[in-house]
Amino acid sequence: MKLLVVTQKVDYNDAVLGFFHRWLEEFAKHCDQITVICLGQGQYGLPNNVRVLSLGKENGQSRLKYLFNFYKYLWQERKNYDTVFVHMNQEYVLLAGWWWRLSGQRIWFWRNHPQGNLGTRLAALLANRLFCTSSQSFTARFKKTEIMPAGIDTDFFKRDDLIEKTPNSILFLSRISPIKKPEILIEALALLPKDFDFKVSFVGDCLPKDQKYYNNLKQRVETLSLVDKVSFLPAVPNRETVRLYNQYELFINLTPTGSFDKTILEAMACGSLVVVSNKSFGHLREINSNLVCEEGDRFSLKESIFNLQKLDQGEKEKIGKKLNCFVEENHSLKKMAERLLGGNNK
Repeated sequence: MKLLVVTQKVDYNDAVLGFFHRWLEEFAKHCDQITVICLGQGQYGLPNNVRVLSLGKENGQSRLKYLFNFYKYLWQERKNYDTVFVHMNQEYVLLAGWWWRLSGQRIWFWRNHPQGNLGTRLAALLANRLFCTSSQSFTARFKKTEIMPAGIDTDFFKRDDLIEKTPNSILFLSRISPIKKPEILIEALALLPKDFDFKVSFVGDCLPKDQKYYNNLKQRVETLSLVDKVSFLPAVPNRETVRLYNQYELFINLTPTGSFDKTILEAMACGSLVVVSNKSFGHLREINSNLVCEEGDRFSLKESIFNLQKLDQGEKEKIGKKLNCFVEENHSLKKMAERLLGGNNK
């Protein structure tokens, strides 16, 4: 199989998209040849059967130049692939889907987002196969869609017994933006009893457009007298997050239903307890009811945090092992790649 992959970025140091480097490494085991077209590239070290072609964002190219490079690569590499895998960005399917269809190349489109538009519908129409990880995703409505494992590298994200989890520690690791709802966590912390011992770290950067929002979060922490218990730390490369997951007892993610934030599963794979508000993870209530709180509800979140942190160490470790097994059995990268590429005759 000769695969063309179209994605945003190839850079194992990227805080958000660094995981895709491991995807490419796993895909390479199933393909004779992989050609990657990415908007921008950073540092990478991929197998010999993987080639990376950048549209030039790392060099500050213009949008017109991106478009020129994109079509140049499509023509240049036209005989080097038989299947196209577009990751997340529907624009590429809209720009080239007609060409791929006329050329007889299969189009596989992975998109996992609760919102969609006419462009999403057109991209879905052009694609031969659609993939998402959440039944709440916009693309889940199409008959050609397959619900997939999230693709967590469980050989990398796993419990490290040499790293001791800090008691009553809480991690919120994400790009800091309104969609991630960090303000709900801050408000929930203020509701905890004054003598309740905890330390919280918000790890992540914000986009320039969200700088005021980020500053307001810090101000709110000061107003609520939480400065001694809450820290704001810069983003770290995805490959370094495994250390953080192993250090913190509890991971909080408040992304709305419809998305399927991989960080939740990465934390679970490392044996961390989690609290999420995403209804796609509602089945976690079967392990412990406090692992899922109500969306946008600071009181519900406060109860989950309080009840989980009050458990004895043995019970915390028992839940952590169950969460680790859940990821291994349902969302491993190996299983995802096998499902995706093992059915390459479709």
